[in-house]
Order: sequence, then structure tokens, then C-alpha cells
Amino acid sequence: MCGITGWIDWQSDLTKAQPILAGMVKTLAARGPDAEGMYFGAHVALGHRRLSVVDLEGGKQPMMRQNGDRTCVVVYNGELYNTPELRRELVGRGHTFCTTSDTEVLLLAYMEWGVACVNKFNGIFAFAVWDEQAQHLFLARDRLGVKPLFYAERGGGLIFGSELKALLAHPAVKPEIDTEGLAEIFMIGPARTPGHGIFRGVAELKPGWCMVYSREGKRLWPYWSLVSHPHPDDFRTTVQTVRDLLQDAVRRQLVADVPVCTLLSGGLDSSALTAFAAQSRREEGQDRLVTYSVDYVDNDKYFRSNSFQPNADAPWVERVADYFNTCHRCVILDNAELADALAKATVARDLPGMADVDTSLLLFSREIKKEATVALSGECADEVFGGYPWFRQPEMIGAGTFPWSRLVKMRAAWLSPEVRAAIRPEEYVADRYREALAEVPRLPGEDARAARMREIFYLSLTRFMPTLLDRKDRMSMAFGLEVRVPFCDHRLVEYVWNVPWEMKNYRNREKGLLRYALAGLLPDEVLWRRKSPYPKTHNPVYLEKVRAEALQRLSDPASPLRPLVDEAKIRDMAYSDFAASPLPWFGQLMGGAQLFAYLIQVDVWLRYYRVQVC
Repeated sequence: MCGITGWIDWQSDLTKAQPILAGMVKTLAARGPDAEGMYFGAHVALGHRRLSVVDLEGGKQPMMRQNGDRTCVVVYNGELYNTPELRRELVGRGHTFCTTSDTEVLLLAYMEWGVACVNKFNGIFAFAVWDEQAQHLFLARDRLGVKPLFYAERGGGLIFGSELKALLAHPAVKPEIDTEGLAEIFMIGPARTPGHGIFRGVAELKPGWCMVYSREGKRLWPYWSLVSHPHPDDFRTTVQTVRDLLQDAVRRQLVADVPVCTLLSGGLDSSALTAFAAQSRREEGQDRLVTYSVDYVDNDKYFRSNSFQPNADAPWVERVADYFNTCHRCVILDNAELADALAKATVARDLPGMADVDTSLLLFSREIKKEATVALSGECADEVFGGYPWFRQPEMIGAGTFPWSRLVKMRAAWLSPEVRAAIRPEEYVADRYREALAEVPRLPGEDARAARMREIFYLSLTRFMPTLLDRKDRMSMAFGLEVRVPFCDHRLVEYVWNVPWEMKNYRNREKGLLRYALAGLLPDEVLWRRKSPYPKTHNPVYLEKVRAEALQRLSDPASPLRPLVDEAKIRDMAYSDFAASPLPWFGQLMGGAQLFAYLIQVDVWLRYYRVQVC
């Protein structure tokens, strides 16, 4: 993976903009620790930081290719998993290759098919192609939004980058937020409304969208979206198709010229990826698969089973690692360091995030990077197959809002009266919810129950899943670790989208279809293990540390957080029973250690980026 940035300015000579572009590129150094490159034209400046994964010598960027009088230059972040097929097709059309990199395949695909090239790609990507002959910049983002891309229009130009920090390094982009940005941070956050860049005048290129920027301005359009239609296959065919698609996705995503591992929690999703990966390596005569798990100091002493996290991961990790004979590494995180890393995680994400769920992945990625450069992770299976509580609990299904945002009034209670009046929490969330429902691709003739489940899946895929993908990308790329997510293969997502709920809910179990599709691959006890989320610390040391730091920050007269919150209410909550409640992370804006950790992140963010609230 890599980091990309740059800008177009029709009113300036950008050949003289080297210092500005160098500063923007520098912000992305962690994403691409292996190489740096820049390209300048009269009105275009493109920058790149490279993490070498395939064709370590030949894939340098920005990459330029010429065909007659046509010149195109690309900066690209991602991986194409159907590179061999595309290469063969392009060779058949007369193209010749100088490298074995997928970057060259992507660039020549654009030169052959123009903006329609994105329909050919199977992969995760965000890229920008400068077409000298057409005098326009073409930008695109993968279908599910695994790879990030932000942009801002300023004056006569467009500024873009993989991360917000790259845009903020440009003098024309200021760290300002308005009331809508505040609402995104406090009411929608850590999720974001698709397309929202939080900072004023900054946007996100939505997943599955393209943009052409020319002298006439920008033109945006979706090249991919979910399409609803009747599911034609019986259960047996559906099961086999799911298994085949997932196995093919894993096989394609194992390709790399650097060490590859899988992340293993002992749950269904990560165990499935590990099983397919271990099988593939054996068949190809490769060394044993390396797997990684994460845990926390003394977590075994303090873990208490609850409905959200029914059992600890450690015994299950050991069971799966032994079963598939992997070379396993368990990373044990220190609770004090977990709290201390909240600031680093905020800067890595450029926004307040998922508190300890972010910091643990940040520290986990740091340790994995010492031995591996690519990891396969089980993210998004819950959104695709229906693994979360809101797919099953009637009060969440019928909530009439985002299932993870039901208690808006409670979440807003600790904000200052001025902020509550400005952002109108309940109205804001209701508006975003109505917008989301208006997008759902309906299936004519579907009964009310099936239609509602389709809505829940759509909300999960387009509003909740991006939160996890943002987290995975930023925390891993902060250490130059590329994490691939086979459950986000668009072929699998498209297929499962139209599978009826009755099939997905096989045996009345979360992800029942996926479980049945993996029968015979995993041990039965792993196959039918109850869902357990990403492991969290249960050590009281963490709560004590984040609570103390949050209150200390609120005691600082210079804290930019103080005017935004009701300090008295937060202090009342600090030592209540609610503070120690074992809430799942998506309840973090209501109480528990996550609340204090989130407040720390907001304070860090406001200070570090010198955010101005307008």
C-alpha cells in the first residue's frame, strides 16, 4: 500500500510548487516507508510514498507512460487482485509492459478503456491519473471504500490526498470545522457520513465513485452500487458459491513479494481466512503460515463473560493455530501503553476514533510489521453476513434509526448546552438516517420483514463498515503494514446482498450461512462458536488511567474541549457505576472507559491540529 497526494491548479505554475508538495508527501511517509516520488507539470503536482509489496524494483511512482502523443501519469494506493487476467487482456490489445507491477496494469487499463477501466478492477484502490492530452485528472476509489481518498476545492484547483493530514499540509486548507463537523464528531462519530471530510470544505470521494477534474470543474459519478434482484439459487448452490468466492478471494489476496500473515482471533471469520491461507500455502509447497493474535496484560484475570463478549479468545486462538499448524505469535499489550497511545491513534486517523479499539490495533500493527508486510484480516464479514446484535434483536431492528445510535439523547447529555443547541443532535441523526434509507435499492414485492432486513444490511455496509475500514487502514498504515480484507471482495458482497435473510440466518444463528459454507473446513466447535468481537482490555488499570487523564485535561483552562462539553456532568459520571460498565465500543459515547478515552482523543485532536470551531 502507499500514500498519494497532489493538486491541480489552472491558475498557477505548479512546476514551482516543489516545497508545498514535498510537505504534503512527507505527511504520508508512514504509509509508504520504502520510496518517495513527485511529478510536476504546468498545472499538476502529484506525490507518492511507496510501500513495496509487488515488483519491488519496477513499481516506482509516480509512473508515466506514453502512447504516441498521449502521456498519462498515475499515483496509486492499493492492490489489484486480478492483475494476471488484466495483463493478458491488455497484451492481447497490443500493450507491452516494462514491469510486473499492478501499477502499470492499472495505468495501461486507463489508457485502453478510459474512465471505464474501474469496472475491470478487482481490488482495493484509490488513485489519480493525470491525462496530459485530455487535460484532466481522473480519480477513483474502490467499491467498498477500503482505501481512503479525500479532496478539497480551493480557488481554481483541486487538492487531494490519502489522508486528511496531507490536505492540511497545503496552505489553502485550514483546520476549521462548523456545526455539521461537530455533529459528525459527537453524534455520528466515530463513524462518518459517507463523503463527509469533517473539516470545512473538505470531502471524501465516496466508495465506488469516480471524479474527473478539468478546467470546467469537477464531475462526480458512481461506477458501482448494490443492485437488488431476486436470488435465483437454492440453498446448496448458495452455500457452495459463498465458499468458492471466499476461497478465491483469499487465494488472490495472498499474492505478494513480501512476507504475508493472517490475523487470528479464533472466531469464525479469521479462522476461515487462516484455513484457506494455510491450505493454499501447503498446496504450493510454501513455509507454514504465520498467524498473529492480540491480548492484554492480565486480561485472563479480569475477563467476565457478557452478552456482547461471551468468551475470551486465547483458548480458541490456540485451538485454531494448532489445527492448521500455523507459526503463531501472540502480542500482549500493556494497558498503560494502550492508554498512552490514544494520542498517536488520533493523529494516525486524523480524527477522534474508536478509543482503545484503535490504539490496540495501532500497537498490534507495530509488532506485526517487525516480521510481516501484508496481513489478511476478517473485517466486514459481520456486515456482509449479518453478525451484529442489531440483525437479531427486535428492539434494534425496529429502532427507527441507526441501530448503533439509538440513545442520541443520552449521548448528547454530556455536551454543553451551546453545542447541543447548535448541532441539534436528534434532528441531525434523524436527517442522516432518512438520507441513508432513501439510498437503499429496493426489491419490488419484498415483504415488510425482508425489506427491513435489507435496510439493516444497507446501513451496516454503507454507514458502519466504513468505520472499521478507516480504522484498519489508518492504524495499520501508520506502521507501513498492508491489511487486506477478503470479505470485502465485491463479488462476494454483491452475491450475498441478495441472499434472503432466511438463508443468511441458517439455524437461527448469526452468520449461519457462512458457518454452513465453512463446514468441514473448520473444527465444529470453532464453526459454531458464538460471535465474540475484537478483543478489548478488561483490566481496571486502563479505566483508571483514561479517567484520570480525561479529568486532568478538563481541569486545564486552556483545553479546547472544555467549551464543548458539560464538565460537571462528566465529573458526575466519572465515578458512577456507569463509568465501569462493560459497554461494547459502539456505546462509547454513552459511558464506560471508552467515553473518557474518546474525550482524550477529541482534546488531542483539537490541540494537535489547532482546530478552529466556526
